[in-house]
Amino acid sequence: MSGTSVPVNATSIMQVEYIDTADAAGGTTTLYDSAIFSLHTGSLTVDKDVYIMGQDAVITLTDADLNLDSGTSEQYDLRLIEWDSSANSSVLLHNSYCTTGCTLDPSNLTETGDNTGVFQTVFTIPSSIAEQGAAATNPEMGESVTLTYRDVGLSGETSVGDDELDIEASFTISKFGAIVELDKAVYDWTDTVVVTITAPDHNNNANSEETIGTSSLPIQANSRAGKMCTTGDKTYTLNETNEDTGVFDGEIALRGFDHTMATSQVYTVSTTEACTGNTGGELSTAGSMDGITVSYEWVDGSVALASAIIQWNIGEAELLDSTVAPGGSSVIRITDVDEDTSSTIIDTFKVDVFSDSDSGGFTATVSETGENTGVFEATIHFADDAATSGLTLRVSEGDTVTVEYTDVTLPGPDYSTSDSLTIAATLTIGTSTPPLERAPAANARVVDAFGSSVAEVSVDQQVQIAADVANAQDKEQAFAYLVQVQDSNGVTVSLAWITGSLNGGQSMSPALSWTPSAAGSYTATVFVWESVDNPVALSPTVSVSIDVV
Repeated sequence: MSGTSVPVNATSIMQVEYIDTADAAGGTTTLYDSAIFSLHTGSLTVDKDVYIMGQDAVITLTDADLNLDSGTSEQYDLRLIEWDSSANSSVLLHNSYCTTGCTLDPSNLTETGDNTGVFQTVFTIPSSIAEQGAAATNPEMGESVTLTYRDVGLSGETSVGDDELDIEASFTISKFGAIVELDKAVYDWTDTVVVTITAPDHNNNANSEETIGTSSLPIQANSRAGKMCTTGDKTYTLNETNEDTGVFDGEIALRGFDHTMATSQVYTVSTTEACTGNTGGELSTAGSMDGITVSYEWVDGSVALASAIIQWNIGEAELLDSTVAPGGSSVIRITDVDEDTSSTIIDTFKVDVFSDSDSGGFTATVSETGENTGVFEATIHFADDAATSGLTLRVSEGDTVTVEYTDVTLPGPDYSTSDSLTIAATLTIGTSTPPLERAPAANARVVDAFGSSVAEVSVDQQVQIAADVANAQDKEQAFAYLVQVQDSNGVTVSLAWITGSLNGGQSMSPALSWTPSAAGSYTATVFVWESVDNPVALSPTVSVSIDVV
């Protein structure tokens, strides 16, 4: 049969006969082997269920019937595969048919190796697709796509063409949406807004850092003063944080509005908004309370957005020491983010400093501790033997030193742009003594009218509740001496007080009388306060137990 063509089909059996004329026994043996011919139903797959527009899809066609030459890697053109979606149906992927959007590499279905029967190509998911002679249409996010291979040689059939079957692979074009996030819920009027947009549908190229924000899919920022981008493409742009993240970020600088600041400094903004992505955007604000909204139209007609409040703040003033001796110094600290009018420089403004001895005082310049901190500091000095000069203030023992400025950036709705508030802090000139050590009381005891100790107290006997009180400071201290007597149930049966004053270093033993009306166990507690009207403790309490018979 050499050189003779024999037609076969899926019912054919090929048998091979071999006659061994000299087998091991010296005789003749006939050997047989056989095989059947069959057809195979193919399969079509893609490597993902969901693709982002612009991503690559690996198309795999497995069909042993196409493996006609086991010694070579074969190829078939893409007319074998058809695209079907709502945007465009029945488009063959071959370039002669699909004239727009069909980017394939390789351009044919190529066998993965000799004699594998597996054929692949890489197809870029198009943003528009058209067949020959037709207008291009745009697949939409969320759209389902079916790829079809028509197999004409099916398992179980006798011959090619006896039956046909559409072999399909389906996937969806992603529609994950977008999330817009701002780094704060509340901003000050010249703050920097960090914008982050998560938009995986626009991560089209896994090998590059991409941008979002176009005239058709814009990014916009708004305040009550208006929009940030009003010319050109009318969009801001954000950059991908890295390759293949689908996360895009940038910054927008709030510019505030024209306003006269503390100590009459004038803050002025330009009339032109800046709209240069991704960190050059500038947005004006309006009034003592405003807001910012950043929006992104991630697909036509669908917008994601985030908003935050923009407001002024009430400042805080501190002197970092509560008490300073003459000849010492202290640090002024002002916390007022509204005075931080530029995030790229060290801002300054002025505060007033004066004392009881010099009510005129001087003006000190406080400087920001760093760019964009909103915290301002200056060091001032005190002298009791020289006049006020430079940053040195004339003081005397016992003086109150005051630092103040006028805050003209107060938050709405309680305040308007024309309102102001004096912000102040104070310290005392003198030796610093802990509050509960200024006039400590000790040795609470029961005595008679002559100050002698009473060992036993009887009903209706008048006694004195005494304690030793000393002024631990080097200045006069007014005080109130209070005695509270409670019974064994904690019920107060007597409360009395006297007032007086102690010179620096002076001590005394004040006493208050008490006459018990019933026998029992009692506790007398001694309090030393600045006054009855100002119950600030000058000492820890001391107590004495009393048994009345």
